[in-house]
Amino acid sequence: MRILIIGGTRFVGRHITEQALSAGHEVTLLHRGQSGAELFPEAEHLHADRNEDLGVLKGALWDATIDVSAYFPRQVTDLARALDGNGGQYVYISSVSAYEPPAQPGYSEDSPVRLLPPGQVPDVVDEQTYGPLKVLCEQAAIEQFGSGTLVIRPTYVIGPHDHSGRFTHWVQRIARGGDVLAPGYPDRPIQLIDARDQAAFIVSAVGAGLAGTFHTVGPSMPFSGMFDAIAEAVAPAGTRLIWVDPQFLLDAGQTGASLPLWYAGDEDDARLNTASPAAAIGAGLVLRPLEQSILDVTKAEPVTGFLQPDEESLLLAAWRERGESGSA
Repeated sequence: MRILIIGGTRFVGRHITEQALSAGHEVTLLHRGQSGAELFPEAEHLHADRNEDLGVLKGALWDATIDVSAYFPRQVTDLARALDGNGGQYVYISSVSAYEPPAQPGYSEDSPVRLLPPGQVPDVVDEQTYGPLKVLCEQAAIEQFGSGTLVIRPTYVIGPHDHSGRFTHWVQRIARGGDVLAPGYPDRPIQLIDARDQAAFIVSAVGAGLAGTFHTVGPSMPFSGMFDAIAEAVAPAGTRLIWVDPQFLLDAGQTGASLPLWYAGDEDDARLNTASPAAAIGAGLVLRPLEQSILDVTKAEPVTGFLQPDEESLLLAAWRERGESGSA
């Protein structure tokens, strides 16, 4: 097959590209040439800003288009206009953030989504607009490309080459050992998907002409379960997880920007991390053991930008002064 990938040189897109090439497909990458331009010399590279001129797409024909970088519905519409019917099946990478907080764990793909008032299209992506904008993109995709559209809704994507560093940070921190500040709520759910497993599912689904909406998610687990799995895989002897009260951390100015994957918001929203993977597994999604993902990201470059060791030590000292042990 001839596959066009919009944004195929970073993390999620990079793994999709690797999978498509290894499966023997002919791949064209559309990107700005600013990140990963040296990757995949065997693929065709088209350089363009999708927010500006997409004229480089005219005159070519693809069997499928996989879009990992659309955040606004106009981007989907502009792409459809540029392809002019020559893009084949359209695959849109969305998110479980598209959903309203589900009524119960194990929700399916027909759960209610976040809707904005008619005519309102935010022009900024933030925590409040990200999900509704994904919904609008999905709607634009089906409107422009038809019922054969494939929509992928992942939770937290992990694995090699993750430029966000969110999961990798915790692997590297726990691997250093000592007393590790673990930001509570330990019982809040979290779901992870290895980018390589997601990529394999997407490329296989495209080859089979699979349409519809699918959760690409691993099993839901408590937040403490993720920490325990990492500790079991990489922690040196003597490592202790110190669970620190979320309000204490908030009062100290800590957020998900400093303590990645920590969710201190509404408990209802946390249930987004309980999506059922049944439909995707039934359609061919294969999940590797979490331990394998953990061990593979230990080879990554050191992650920066999150809570620093000296800041962690100060927070733990202040927590102990309150007479709270919090040890797990």
